[in-house]
Amino acid sequence: MNATLQLGAIGQISRNVKDIHAAEHWYGKVLGLPHLYTFGKLAFFDCAGTRLFLNEHADAGPESILYLRVDDMQNAHIQLQARGVEFTGAPHMIHKHADGTEEWMAFFKDLEGRPLALMSQVKPK
Repeated sequence: MNATLQLGAIGQISRNVKDIHAAEHWYGKVLGLPHLYTFGKLAFFDCAGTRLFLNEHADAGPESILYLRVDDMQNAHIQLQARGVEFTGAPHMIHKHADGTEEWMAFFKDLEGRPLALMSQVKPK
């Protein structure tokens, strides 16, 4: 077989949580992610086409950072702060591309203190 393999976009990301009911509320109501379904100790949310799979597990320790895209970094930061989300710092530019496009990020904690981030690209005017 010499067919070229081309992988597609990420379809699902898994994250362990200590309390599935608390996580359902936080990811659904606080972050505003659309809830797809829950059965048992598993809950699924839609992240703009990528499925977030939350699995209740007693050892929900450090994991990869989930970077969530937003169009308006400042507005997203203000809205999430108003919902009680704890940011570890203000939104900040982390890189400026040769064409002037700016990469912005703001890091925050999930309900168990693990890092998540907002990310946004701002095109030059």
